[in-house]
Amino acid sequence: MFANPSSAELCELLGRIKTIAVVGLSPKPDRPSYVVARAMQGYGYRIVPVRPATAEVLGEKCYAKLSDVPDRIDLVDAFRAAEHLDALVDECIALGIPAIWIQEGIVNEAAAQRARDAGLTVVMDRCIYKDYVALCG
Repeated sequence: MFANPSSAELCELLGRIKTIAVVGLSPKPDRPSYVVARAMQGYGYRIVPVRPATAEVLGEKCYAKLSDVPDRIDLVDAFRAAEHLDALVDECIALGIPAIWIQEGIVNEAAAQRARDAGLTVVMDRCIYKDYVALCG
């Protein structure tokens, strides 16, 4: 059974990352992905929106897929349904992205374990914003 990193490990992860690619970041201010990304941006993280057919979110250029992002990505924050995580994990592994955070309410244990087996730090079914505030803020 999949187990998330400890609270200390989560805080250490959040302390070392700088750039977060938010896959599924909505341009709508009332959506959870927007609220979370805006908050993390406010805490000093660079947010890279990844969403097809969207030009810009939170003042940042939007990319259709992770492989289109020209800059280094420290962590992928996934706001995608569980059935889309297998392909997202494949892309993270292929691109050598070191960590993936699968947002609260999203569970795909097989994809999470495959990512961990490939060497990624994996957090699943937790909110990066809530954890930042509770553990590191």
